[in-house]
Amino acid sequence: MPSRYWFVRLFYRLLLFFVVVLIIGQIFDHPVLLSFVETGSMEPTLNVGDGFVSIPSFVIGPVSEGDVVVFRAEEIQGGGLTTHRIVGETDRGYITKGDANPFTDQDSGEPLVKDEQIVAVVWQPGGKVLAIPGIGTVVTGTQDVLRTVQGTLAAALGTRSLLGVQGLAYLIFALSILFYGVDTWRDSSRDRTSRERFRDTGTSAHLLIAVFTAIIVLSATAAMVGPAGSQQFGVVSAESDSPGPRVIEQGTSESVTYPIGNGGVVPVVVFLEPGSDTVGVQPRELSVQSRSVQNTTLTLSAPPETGYYRYYLTEYRYLALLPQSTIRALYQVHPWAPIVVIDAMLGIPFYLVGVSLAGSGRVRDRSRERESSFGVRLRRGIQNLYR
Repeated sequence: MPSRYWFVRLFYRLLLFFVVVLIIGQIFDHPVLLSFVETGSMEPTLNVGDGFVSIPSFVIGPVSEGDVVVFRAEEIQGGGLTTHRIVGETDRGYITKGDANPFTDQDSGEPLVKDEQIVAVVWQPGGKVLAIPGIGTVVTGTQDVLRTVQGTLAAALGTRSLLGVQGLAYLIFALSILFYGVDTWRDSSRDRTSRERFRDTGTSAHLLIAVFTAIIVLSATAAMVGPAGSQQFGVVSAESDSPGPRVIEQGTSESVTYPIGNGGVVPVVVFLEPGSDTVGVQPRELSVQSRSVQNTTLTLSAPPETGYYRYYLTEYRYLALLPQSTIRALYQVHPWAPIVVIDAMLGIPFYLVGVSLAGSGRVRDRSRERESSFGVRLRRGIQNLYR
């Protein structure tokens, strides 16, 4: 029975982890490990609601014909993340198509897909997409419940801080405390008659600290990944110039001010990477203090041929918790290296200090009283974390 109970708890915790990962991906509009499709354009490879394993594009490297990719569409269903297969490649981008669609996306008005638009590649072990049936239904339902709870609490308390990503972090923290209390109460009730034989019962202190550590790391990652990403600029190369940066005389360039803001309380280090030689930006590295704005100069060049062109500028943002020279060195290794190091610098010390303060491997009520209220047990359990 204990082994079965352990297996059930592990299963539900893994299920909760995958649901949380999918919800985070939906909130940040960027797949995180797992994602799912909401339409039937990829049938029979992926049916409506089917989940799949998504590998970040920077990990998988260059894509090729036959790969199923997640990209930021401009026209498909009004724009947004789309999961389709690459069926061709040109000098100006990729041709994409849903397996169930009779025509390519480009035949339907979608521009050629650029590398900067691709955010993830679908895992295809043995050349076949690994589909996880029905996972989208669970995620969509859970996400709707969370939005309803956030909206209700925000309206009841009269604050907007409970909405969006920040509100979700608060909600996850509150739910963690609630689950901890319920778990403590259930373990206490279940083991009351056999306390002498099973003295080491209760909720794992290491597990609770790990949950709080994950919340801190998630918040830091969101602060760095959320405001960053690729910015698109549509430019018309025309025979004559016109006011503004959108229409430029063919073969010439125009410069505009491009502001970089930081609404957080922690300074950030920002790196800007042009997507092509037709885009220039100076400076490409800058430090932005708390609640301030730094301006850069963006230069867009129109090709000699007339027409509409799409340019990209990618922004990488890091919390200035390390010296700027250290962040720069890590960034030169890989754009995600500073995020990994900063998250580790925040998460590892918090976890180790928490474990050392908790002492015991379990958080339990050592009282010999036969009857005690749930509130008393919860308060004592939390106090034991810091003894």
